[in-house]
Amino acid sequence: MTKYGCVSVGLLIAAVICIAAPANADDVAVPVPAECATINTAPYSAPESLTVKSGTRVVRFDVEIASTPAQRQQGLMCRSGLSDSYGMLFEFQDVRERAFWMKDTISALDIIYIAPGGSIVSIQKNARPLNQTPLPSFGDAIGVLEINAGLSDKLGLKVGDEVVHPFFHKP
Repeated sequence: MTKYGCVSVGLLIAAVICIAAPANADDVAVPVPAECATINTAPYSAPESLTVKSGTRVVRFDVEIASTPAQRQQGLMCRSGLSDSYGMLFEFQDVRERAFWMKDTISALDIIYIAPGGSIVSIQKNARPLNQTPLPSFGDAIGVLEINAGLSDKLGLKVGDEVVHPFFHKP
């Protein structure tokens, strides 16, 4: 029950259909996994500021932080409609090669792997929704930034660019 009363099953089904519907004729509808009906998609944290310095360009994002094992495992599963200024930052306590997949993720994403000092290690571009193929970092990373698919190309982000956030710049 919500504070506005009970939500009918019909409304829930309609919401799921809306999530899966393409935004325009160029988009492909992505089937929403059944698990999405029971996954809590509330933000893990209040948005924090993160910037990427790419040459003379500085790009700012508001990021949600996934810092616990459960949050990192769920990530952006079952979420849609991210704005181009929003992302999720995955914070790990160890530095190693990483691999992410898109299980139960219904929005295409760019996955940016980040070294402890904040430099971009690699970018997996246009990761396909619902795909379970591991997408490796090809180098040691302590953090991962997920943003809308195609955005890293649109913004000109590349390997070696600097990600500025307190997590990467600890004394």
